[in-house]
Amino acid sequence: MVGSEVVSRPGFLTVDRVTVESASGERFGRTVVRHPGAVVMVPVLPDGRTVLLVRQFRAAVGRELLEAPAGKRDVDGEPPEQTARRELAEEIGYEPERLVLLAEAFNSPGFCDEHTTIFAALGCVPSGAPDPVGPEERAMTVERVALADVPALVAAGEVLHATSVIGLLLAERLLTGGDLGA
Repeated sequence: MVGSEVVSRPGFLTVDRVTVESASGERFGRTVVRHPGAVVMVPVLPDGRTVLLVRQFRAAVGRELLEAPAGKRDVDGEPPEQTARRELAEEIGYEPERLVLLAEAFNSPGFCDEHTTIFAALGCVPSGAPDPVGPEERAMTVERVALADVPALVAAGEVLHATSVIGLLLAERLLTGGDLGA
């Protein structure tokens, strides 16, 4: 990158206009959205066969989506594991026995630097009432889904949130004895 200029700061995002130089020396501009990062958690109940998903309205797509609980990494210096635990308690009122890192992903690297850390949250048990933030979370519902049904739900387009798809399929593979490295 040769240069960068802040265009705006809408909410928790920053929009930059960057100048980049290609390998051949050609300079070009791009608009880049800066995001603090996120975590996605696949909450697995102690039975090892059931996951908790949330159904909530997403303004950007104008509809409700079924997805794994997720949250922004909006606390400076907070490790992703701590963010994951905090977000699980806030969103669904559960805490995991342990977290297993499943994957990391750039959500839309063509225009945004959002980096998401995806965990399996194993042995989730109730920790108290959720503490929803904002109207979407207050209206969101929690749904129990059989882990065995996850591939069919993804294939049928019932789960469209990309990092939820990644997390759910990897968690299903992990918990059914598949090798995540293969």
